Amino acid sequence: MNFNMYVPTRILFGPGELNNLHEQKMPGKKAMVVISNGKSTKTNGYLKRTEEQLKLAGVETVLFDKVEANPLKSTVMTGSDIARVNDCDFIVALGGGSCIDASKAIAVMATNNGDYWDYIPSGSGKGKPVNNKPLPVVAITTTAGTGSEVDPWAVVTHEENHEKIGRGGDDTFPVIAVVDPELMTTVPPKLTAYQGFDALFHSVEGYVSKGVNLMSDMYAITAIENVSRNLEKAVKDGNDLEAREKVAFGSTLSGVVESVGLCTSQHALEHAMSAFHQELPHGAGLIMISKAYFTHLINKQACDDRFVKMAQAMGMGDAKEPMDFITMMENLMEDCGVSNLKMSDYGIKPEEMETLAKNAKETMGFLFDTDRVELSIEDCVAIYEASYN
Repeated sequence: MNFNMYVPTRILFGPGELNNLHEQKMPGKKAMVVISNGKSTKTNGYLKRTEEQLKLAGVETVLFDKVEANPLKSTVMTGSDIARVNDCDFIVALGGGSCIDASKAIAVMATNNGDYWDYIPSGSGKGKPVNNKPLPVVAITTTAGTGSEVDPWAVVTHEENHEKIGRGGDDTFPVIAVVDPELMTTVPPKLTAYQGFDALFHSVEGYVSKGVNLMSDMYAITAIENVSRNLEKAVKDGNDLEAREKVAFGSTLSGVVESVGLCTSQHALEHAMSAFHQELPHGAGLIMISKAYFTHLINKQACDDRFVKMAQAMGMGDAKEPMDFITMMENLMEDCGVSNLKMSDYGIKPEEMETLAKNAKETMGFLFDTDRVELSIEDCVAIYEASYN
């Protein structure tokens, strides 16, 4: 029953909550607003609305619009330089998980010297302590996927070393999170599905890891129910605000799961894939390997009762077998139009599998430590091979 929970983020949740940002106590007077290198944040008016809210709060702004779908270390370093030059005293992340993750890393490097990889605890990172408190981060999420708005983790790719690694600490929790489903209605169906499955898997992994506790279970099973029962509706009708709200709720809860519980090696296996193939969306990679990954755990009888309970939460009230979870997961993928994703479409080749497996173990080995059953390199290769098409 023991758990250790620290989630210090003030959460503004619900349709229209962006309009209330100016009423919150801001952590500084000059913010660097971080958005992606795409057009949607500007085109949909979210950037303008955010800047207006900050102006009402008496905050000056500087824009950084360079973040990739899988944020790169070089981008983090460029962003931190701009924050320093402009004397920004906090960061506003406006976008999906990539923007929020990049913002946390930028916040660290805006107040600390050296290279971001100096502070990465695994792979080729030097594991140095972060001596200076990072800049505060305000997170305004425009997607329902990572839950990064309420957790401390920042996942960044070292593009030269092909390492995609997460790090975080008490000082990288956002101080304010705005989760406004109205900002998510413009996300295209395919991306809605990718992001929704990312949120789902955060809680699924949290529910089957060996770090479970009463608190993580409460959040995880509620997240699984809300995401799985509403994602198809959000995919098929982006303007279904009720569905968007419930998926967003599940996504935010999944972020809390990552703070009071643990992810597993499924995330490490995907990080290796997108570390070598930058254009692969994280959620899509997770979908590709999920059937083989969770079937492996079921075949090892890792936690039969938990897979049954997840199947029930997803809508199969009479579920009795662990494989019922796989059935419900596959049905959801089919309903959301993502059941036929191919690794080969992103340039992944069969001969890479061992390289990817070793990369996953070397860079995100701590996620393998949370598994109920130990995965060898051979097991990882087998999961990749079973997922390949």
